[in-house]
Amino acid sequence: MKKSEREDLENKLGMAKGMSLTKNLIDRAKILATKYFDDKGYKNAEIDIRQSDDVTGKNQVVLDVYIDKKAKMKVRRIIFDGNEKVADKKIKGGFFSKGAFGKIHEAGKLGNFFKAKKFTPERYGEAKQALIDKYNEMGFRDATIVERNISWVGNTVANTDALNKTLGMVKGDVYNQRLMNKRLIEDDDAVHNFYYNNGYVFSSVEPTDINVVGDSIDVEVRITEGVRRELRTKPGDLFSKDALMRSAREIASMGYFDPESVSPDVKPNYQDGTVDVDWNLEQKSNDQLELSLGWGQTGVIGRVGVKFNNFSLRNLLGKNKLRRGFLPAGDGEQIGLNFQTNGRYYSSYSANYSTGWFGGKRPNAFNVGVYYSKQSDVSSTYYNSAYMNNIYSYMYGTGSYNSSYYNYDSFLDDDKYVKLLGISVGWGKRLRWPDDYFQFSATLAYQRYMLKDWQYFLISNGNCNNINLGLSLTRNSTDNPLFPRHGSEFSLSVTLTPPWSLFDGKDYKNLATKKTFETDNERYQSEQSSKYKWVEYHKWKFKSRTYTALSDGQKCFVLMTRVEFGLLGSYNKYKKSPFETFYVGGDGMSGYSTSYAEETIGLRGYDNGSISSSAYVKGGEWSGSRYSAYDAYAYDRFTLELRYPFMLGNTTIYGLGFLEGGNAWAKTRDFNPFDMKRSAGVGVRIFLPMVGLMGIDWAYGFDKVYNGGWQRGGGQFHFILGQEF
Repeated sequence: MKKSEREDLENKLGMAKGMSLTKNLIDRAKILATKYFDDKGYKNAEIDIRQSDDVTGKNQVVLDVYIDKKAKMKVRRIIFDGNEKVADKKIKGGFFSKGAFGKIHEAGKLGNFFKAKKFTPERYGEAKQALIDKYNEMGFRDATIVERNISWVGNTVANTDALNKTLGMVKGDVYNQRLMNKRLIEDDDAVHNFYYNNGYVFSSVEPTDINVVGDSIDVEVRITEGVRRELRTKPGDLFSKDALMRSAREIASMGYFDPESVSPDVKPNYQDGTVDVDWNLEQKSNDQLELSLGWGQTGVIGRVGVKFNNFSLRNLLGKNKLRRGFLPAGDGEQIGLNFQTNGRYYSSYSANYSTGWFGGKRPNAFNVGVYYSKQSDVSSTYYNSAYMNNIYSYMYGTGSYNSSYYNYDSFLDDDKYVKLLGISVGWGKRLRWPDDYFQFSATLAYQRYMLKDWQYFLISNGNCNNINLGLSLTRNSTDNPLFPRHGSEFSLSVTLTPPWSLFDGKDYKNLATKKTFETDNERYQSEQSSKYKWVEYHKWKFKSRTYTALSDGQKCFVLMTRVEFGLLGSYNKYKKSPFETFYVGGDGMSGYSTSYAEETIGLRGYDNGSISSSAYVKGGEWSGSRYSAYDAYAYDRFTLELRYPFMLGNTTIYGLGFLEGGNAWAKTRDFNPFDMKRSAGVGVRIFLPMVGLMGIDWAYGFDKVYNGGWQRGGGQFHFILGQEF
């Protein structure tokens, strides 16, 4: 057997070490195993379960499951007889056309070499129904199937009698596909909505035609009670408190139910030695809409974002599937769209898709994202005379202005810009060792920077390309996604680009340096563009958080600790990357600015970016030129935070007090975790289901940073939007 088949079968058989052994359990396992291989086309598979005494334990046995799959049953030939109005080719389909039997392929034909030839009753039933539909379309109404029999598979929450009553159809009724879909999926009191309204957000209800004989059809309604994929407590398993608590943690972290109400009700039955576990789940909406406005020197900046958290990609093109509004739903996948703009001056677009159960069978994560942004320059003669901009100018040190010099109307210089295009594809796998809280993931990403006369960066003209592979090992054992009281989370990652400088043959040591642009700017820009046509670096990060409840109960003080490190290294010391650096200080929120090529790191109590820019001044790297890069190549951050909840549930509010420290360095060799910029403060966080997490902090920075001169960070307000890790 393949590894995937073995894992699937272990889950389906429902047998675990320590369970009470009965003849019924063994017979059930044989039936399930036979059906499993039958569905895969192995119609002649032989299953033999042998029992022997376990010499290591009293009253225990060893079960060996012997499986001989035999050969797959394949379709050798498809023969039609009596089809006078429709040719065989139209029924079978061809290379350029799809017939009623388009999913059934004959073995031994060259055109079907890469196609599945296995025979299953499901495919055969679907093909025969498609053939009847084809004749109906051509006007042969007498070909309609007029009787059916309905059976249910996979239902454990609701019994068959209750489902039949909800469906409202019985054996012998006239076959009406439209009515069946309404009663199964579309109506307010449909079968699927029974599951959905009782907390089974991931459930699916799919009618399948399994047998077409004459004028009759058998319909099998296959139910997947989806939320059970997160449960460690299945019917027939040996009761385990650890498995029960882990299941509660998994359900709470899904985001579809109120995490504070996830409390399993265990009801023992002492007569037969079993327990019932009731999961009294309270469903909540977790789709999010973000509408925000900000103010910059060029005026209002608007942002619109939507995030759908129960998307279903497999239902996107399907007919009569579960939908919430205009989007297919039901599989717990996420899709997000974001748009940010300042009108003509700046715009940004992004879209992403992710799922934690790619393929639906195993907890394998998959994500893909794409984004594009353009930022144009502002004319040197432009001044925004709006009242808010006068405040902005004084706050950020631009001071007063000469009204005769500035142009109030024309500010856009569209011939000078920076554009950014990026795409990423990621995959992750839940591990079994050291424990199954661990996950390994890999992400392949590509970014392209397109610059034209852009005076705010090391490179003014040209295109820079960044292709990289990111590998990460993460572990998350927190008990609640909104207000964790116990557990920890950590991430260890490395991002690598190809070492282009090792084989491109360029002499980077003798290329123009920062001093060259003062005397020969044209040469400097040309060589910088060539130098960074392909960006190279290796980036290492470690992040960790722990949560400790200081008393019992839901409302309690919780101590959160955080430790972070980041290093950006180079393969060639003469080709240090100006991209992917660390922009340290402030609220940690990224937005549109001239600093578009770095990772934003918050450090409360200081202005945005002031920690990393101070590192350049202190290290003697700052040259005062507009082509200098002021972001750091190393950073650290340490946090001690005390939290207390004021409200828990769908709306969560908690307050916090914190001590924080960290720093940034212009050179990785200067990294010193004991050299810190310190701060302390208080804040509040509010989670709203349709908006997400918001907050505000007030912090005081005790140490001096460079902001036109050396001065203490002082009192700072920071606005927070979203959860940072």
